[in-house]
Amino acid sequence: MIDFKNVHKWYGAYHALDDVSGTVADGQVVVVCGPSGSGKSTLIRTVNALEPIQGGAVLVKGRDVHAKGSNLNALRAGIGFVFQQYNLFPHLSVLENIMLSPRKVGGMLRQEAETLARDLLGKVGLAHKADAMPASLSGGQQQRVAIARALAQRPPLILFDEPTSALDPEMVGEVLAVMKQLAGEGMTMAIVTHEMGFAREVADRIWFMDGGKVLEDADPRVFFESPSHPRARRFLADILRPGPSPGAPGDGAHAGPARAALA
Repeated sequence: MIDFKNVHKWYGAYHALDDVSGTVADGQVVVVCGPSGSGKSTLIRTVNALEPIQGGAVLVKGRDVHAKGSNLNALRAGIGFVFQQYNLFPHLSVLENIMLSPRKVGGMLRQEAETLARDLLGKVGLAHKADAMPASLSGGQQQRVAIARALAQRPPLILFDEPTSALDPEMVGEVLAVMKQLAGEGMTMAIVTHEMGFAREVADRIWFMDGGKVLEDADPRVFFESPSHPRARRFLADILRPGPSPGAPGDGAHAGPARAALA
Protein backbone atom coordinates (compact mmCIF):
# COMPACT_ATOMS: atom_id res chain seq x y z
CA MET A 1 0.00 0.00 0.00
CA ILE A 2 2.81 2.42 0.93
CA ASP A 3 6.43 2.02 -0.12
CA PHE A 4 9.16 4.37 1.12
CA LYS A 5 12.30 4.07 -1.00
CA ASN A 6 15.46 5.78 0.27
CA VAL A 7 13.55 8.93 1.24
CA HIS A 8 15.51 12.07 2.12
CA LYS A 9 14.07 15.31 3.46
CA TRP A 10 15.92 18.46 4.50
CA TYR A 11 14.81 21.64 6.22
CA GLY A 12 17.68 23.85 5.17
CA ALA A 13 20.77 22.16 6.61
CA TYR A 14 18.70 19.90 8.89
CA HIS A 15 18.39 16.33 7.59
CA ALA A 16 14.88 15.45 8.80
CA LEU A 17 14.56 12.13 6.93
CA ASP A 18 17.76 10.24 6.23
CA ASP A 19 17.51 7.41 3.67
CA VAL A 20 14.23 6.01 5.00
CA SER A 21 12.91 2.81 3.44
CA GLY A 22 10.01 0.62 4.50
CA THR A 23 6.72 -0.90 3.40
CA VAL A 24 3.20 -0.75 4.79
CA ALA A 25 1.27 -3.70 3.35
CA ASP A 26 -2.43 -3.73 2.48
CA GLY A 27 -4.46 -4.24 5.66
CA GLN A 28 -1.47 -3.66 7.93
CA VAL A 29 -1.25 -1.35 10.95
CA VAL A 30 2.17 0.25 11.34
CA VAL A 31 2.87 2.40 14.40
CA VAL A 32 5.72 4.90 14.08
CA CYS A 33 7.20 5.90 17.41
CA GLY A 34 10.30 7.58 18.77
CA PRO A 35 11.43 10.70 20.63
CA SER A 36 10.31 14.20 19.68
CA GLY A 37 12.07 15.51 16.60
CA SER A 38 12.88 12.05 15.26
CA GLY A 39 11.09 12.58 11.93
CA LYS A 40 7.87 10.62 12.63
CA SER A 41 5.33 13.24 11.61
CA THR A 42 7.46 14.40 8.71
CA LEU A 43 7.55 10.86 7.35
CA ILE A 44 3.77 10.43 7.57
CA ARG A 45 3.19 13.77 5.87
CA THR A 46 5.27 12.76 2.85
CA VAL A 47 2.69 10.09 2.00
CA ASN A 48 0.15 12.61 0.75
CA ALA A 49 2.77 15.21 -0.24
CA LEU A 50 2.03 17.60 2.63
CA GLU A 51 5.83 17.53 2.94
CA PRO A 52 7.97 17.51 -0.22
CA ILE A 53 11.04 15.28 -0.36
CA GLN A 54 14.46 15.93 -1.86
CA GLY A 55 15.49 12.35 -2.56
CA GLY A 56 14.06 8.88 -3.01
CA ALA A 57 10.41 8.04 -3.66
CA VAL A 58 7.13 7.47 -1.84
CA LEU A 59 4.72 5.14 -3.62
CA VAL A 60 1.06 4.63 -2.75
CA LYS A 61 -0.48 1.62 -4.48
CA GLY A 62 2.46 1.73 -6.88
CA ARG A 63 2.07 5.41 -7.83
CA ASP A 64 4.90 7.85 -7.13
CA VAL A 65 3.34 10.52 -4.91
CA HIS A 66 6.07 13.07 -5.57
CA ALA A 67 6.43 12.52 -9.31
CA LYS A 68 6.24 15.67 -11.40
CA GLY A 69 2.69 16.23 -12.61
CA SER A 70 1.00 14.12 -9.92
CA ASN A 71 -2.64 15.07 -9.33
CA LEU A 72 -2.36 15.91 -5.64
CA ASN A 73 -6.07 16.59 -5.16
CA ALA A 74 -6.98 13.15 -6.49
CA LEU A 75 -4.18 11.58 -4.47
CA ARG A 76 -5.24 13.21 -1.21
CA ALA A 77 -8.90 12.34 -1.80
CA GLY A 78 -7.86 8.69 -1.67
CA ILE A 79 -5.85 8.93 1.54
CA GLY A 80 -7.53 9.62 4.87
CA PHE A 81 -5.56 11.88 7.21
CA VAL A 82 -6.31 12.59 10.87
CA PHE A 83 -4.36 15.51 12.35
CA GLN A 84 -3.41 16.38 15.90
CA GLN A 85 -5.71 19.41 16.02
CA TYR A 86 -8.86 17.99 14.35
CA ASN A 87 -8.97 20.75 11.66
CA LEU A 88 -12.76 20.72 11.47
CA PHE A 89 -14.44 23.65 9.71
CA PRO A 90 -15.86 25.69 12.62
CA HIS A 91 -18.68 27.26 10.57
CA LEU A 92 -20.07 23.89 9.43
CA SER A 93 -22.07 21.42 11.49
CA VAL A 94 -20.65 17.99 12.28
CA LEU A 95 -22.76 16.46 9.49
CA GLU A 96 -21.71 19.12 6.98
CA ASN A 97 -18.02 18.63 7.86
CA ILE A 98 -18.27 14.95 6.93
CA MET A 99 -20.39 15.55 3.81
CA LEU A 100 -18.11 18.20 2.34
CA SER A 101 -15.45 16.04 0.72
CA PRO A 102 -17.76 13.37 -0.75
CA ARG A 103 -19.85 16.13 -2.34
CA LYS A 104 -17.15 18.58 -3.47
CA VAL A 105 -14.43 16.10 -4.40
CA GLY A 106 -16.36 12.89 -5.00
CA GLY A 107 -19.35 14.47 -6.74
CA MET A 108 -21.80 12.61 -4.51
CA LEU A 109 -25.42 13.72 -4.40
CA ARG A 110 -26.49 15.44 -1.19
CA GLN A 111 -28.86 12.71 0.00
CA GLU A 112 -26.27 9.99 -0.59
CA ALA A 113 -23.58 12.05 1.17
CA GLU A 114 -25.88 12.68 4.12
CA THR A 115 -26.72 8.98 4.47
CA LEU A 116 -23.00 8.14 4.37
CA ALA A 117 -22.17 10.85 6.94
CA ARG A 118 -24.86 9.66 9.34
CA ASP A 119 -23.65 6.07 8.99
CA LEU A 120 -20.08 7.16 9.78
CA LEU A 121 -21.21 9.18 12.78
CA GLY A 122 -22.91 6.06 14.08
CA LYS A 123 -19.69 4.15 13.54
CA VAL A 124 -17.74 6.55 15.78
CA GLY A 125 -20.53 6.77 18.37
CA LEU A 126 -21.71 10.30 17.58
CA ALA A 127 -24.99 9.85 15.69
CA HIS A 128 -26.65 12.20 18.19
CA LYS A 129 -24.21 15.03 17.37
CA ALA A 130 -24.98 15.35 13.64
CA ASP A 131 -26.37 18.91 13.93
CA ALA A 132 -23.89 20.14 16.56
CA MET A 133 -21.20 22.70 15.77
CA PRO A 134 -17.56 21.68 16.37
CA ALA A 135 -17.05 24.26 19.13
CA SER A 136 -19.73 22.57 21.24
CA LEU A 137 -17.91 19.21 21.22
CA SER A 138 -15.19 17.91 23.52
CA GLY A 139 -11.75 17.31 22.07
CA GLY A 140 -12.33 13.57 21.93
CA GLN A 141 -15.63 14.05 20.12
CA GLN A 142 -14.03 16.44 17.61
CA GLN A 143 -11.31 13.91 16.89
CA ARG A 144 -13.88 11.17 16.35
CA VAL A 145 -15.67 13.46 13.88
CA ALA A 146 -12.30 13.97 12.17
CA ILE A 147 -11.93 10.19 11.84
CA ALA A 148 -15.43 9.94 10.37
CA ARG A 149 -14.52 12.69 7.91
CA ALA A 150 -11.36 10.82 6.93
CA LEU A 151 -13.48 7.73 6.24
CA ALA A 152 -16.01 9.62 4.11
CA GLN A 153 -14.02 9.23 0.89
CA ARG A 154 -13.81 5.46 1.51
CA PRO A 155 -9.99 5.59 1.39
CA PRO A 156 -7.88 2.43 1.20
CA LEU A 157 -5.63 3.77 3.97
CA ILE A 158 -5.67 6.31 6.78
CA LEU A 159 -2.73 8.22 8.23
CA PHE A 160 -2.84 9.36 11.86
CA ASP A 161 -0.44 12.06 13.06
CA GLU A 162 -0.44 11.89 16.88
CA PRO A 163 -4.26 11.88 17.00
CA THR A 164 -4.47 11.88 20.81
CA SER A 165 -1.65 14.29 21.68
CA ALA A 166 -3.95 17.31 22.00
CA LEU A 167 -6.53 15.49 24.14
CA ASP A 168 -7.06 15.45 27.87
CA PRO A 169 -6.17 11.99 29.27
CA GLU A 170 -9.79 10.99 29.89
CA MET A 171 -10.62 11.58 26.20
CA VAL A 172 -7.79 9.50 24.76
CA GLY A 173 -9.52 6.16 25.25
CA GLU A 174 -12.59 7.04 23.19
CA VAL A 175 -10.44 7.91 20.16
CA LEU A 176 -8.21 4.86 20.53
CA ALA A 177 -11.31 2.65 20.72
CA VAL A 178 -12.44 3.86 17.29
CA MET A 179 -8.95 3.27 15.89
CA LYS A 180 -8.91 -0.26 17.34
CA GLN A 181 -12.25 -0.91 15.65
CA LEU A 182 -10.84 0.21 12.29
CA ALA A 183 -7.79 -2.01 12.76
CA GLY A 184 -10.07 -4.96 13.50
CA GLU A 185 -11.93 -4.30 10.24
CA GLY A 186 -8.68 -4.52 8.25
CA MET A 187 -8.12 -0.83 7.49
CA THR A 188 -4.56 -0.04 6.40
CA MET A 189 -3.18 2.50 8.87
CA ALA A 190 0.09 4.27 9.52
CA ILE A 191 -0.02 5.87 12.96
CA VAL A 192 2.35 8.26 14.68
CA THR A 193 1.63 7.99 18.39
CA HIS A 194 3.12 8.01 21.89
CA GLU A 195 0.40 5.62 23.13
CA MET A 196 2.60 2.58 23.63
CA GLY A 197 -0.07 0.37 25.18
CA PHE A 198 -2.22 0.93 22.10
CA ALA A 199 0.77 0.23 19.85
CA ARG A 200 1.50 -3.06 21.54
CA GLU A 201 -2.14 -4.17 21.27
CA VAL A 202 -3.02 -3.06 17.74
CA ALA A 203 0.12 -2.73 15.59
CA ASP A 204 1.33 -5.36 13.14
CA ARG A 205 4.72 -3.64 12.98
CA ILE A 206 6.51 -1.02 15.06
CA TRP A 207 8.85 1.42 13.36
CA PHE A 208 11.16 3.16 15.82
CA MET A 209 12.70 6.38 14.52
CA ASP A 210 15.46 8.64 15.76
CA GLY A 211 17.60 11.20 13.97
CA GLY A 212 15.51 10.92 10.81
CA LYS A 213 16.18 7.18 10.45
CA VAL A 214 14.08 4.06 11.00
CA LEU A 215 16.33 2.26 13.47
CA GLU A 216 13.99 -0.63 14.18
CA ASP A 217 11.21 -2.33 12.22
CA ALA A 218 9.88 -5.11 14.42
CA ASP A 219 6.94 -7.19 15.54
CA PRO A 220 5.37 -5.47 18.62
CA ARG A 221 6.23 -8.36 20.95
CA VAL A 222 9.86 -8.32 19.86
CA PHE A 223 10.06 -4.54 20.03
CA PHE A 224 8.70 -4.25 23.56
CA GLU A 225 10.43 -7.32 24.99
CA SER A 226 13.83 -7.33 23.26
CA PRO A 227 14.49 -4.40 20.90
CA SER A 228 17.71 -4.83 18.99
CA HIS A 229 18.86 -1.20 18.67
CA PRO A 230 20.43 0.45 21.75
CA ARG A 231 18.53 3.70 21.11
CA ALA A 232 15.21 1.81 21.11
CA ARG A 233 16.16 0.12 24.39
CA ARG A 234 16.91 3.53 25.93
CA PHE A 235 13.62 4.94 24.65
CA LEU A 236 11.62 2.11 26.20
CA ALA A 237 13.56 2.31 29.45
CA ASP A 238 12.72 6.03 29.67
CA ILE A 239 8.99 5.64 29.10
CA LEU A 240 8.76 2.61 31.38
CA ARG A 241 10.64 4.00 34.35
CA PRO A 242 8.36 4.38 37.38
CA GLY A 243 6.94 7.84 37.91
CA PRO A 244 7.13 9.66 41.28
CA SER A 245 4.38 9.39 43.82
CA PRO A 246 1.26 11.49 43.11
CA GLY A 247 1.92 15.18 43.54
CA ALA A 248 5.69 14.77 43.51
CA PRO A 249 7.69 16.79 40.98
CA GLY A 250 9.85 15.18 38.33
CA ASP A 251 10.13 14.40 34.63
CA GLY A 252 8.83 10.85 35.10
CA ALA A 253 5.36 11.95 36.18
CA HIS A 254 3.80 10.63 32.98
CA ALA A 255 5.60 7.31 33.00
CA GLY A 256 3.39 5.51 35.49
CA PRO A 257 0.33 5.25 33.18
CA ALA A 258 2.61 4.27 30.29
CA ARG A 259 3.99 1.46 32.39
CA ALA A 260 0.49 0.30 33.33
CA ALA A 261 -0.59 0.34 29.69
CA LEU A 262 2.30 -1.91 28.75
CA ALA A 263 1.85 -4.35 31.62
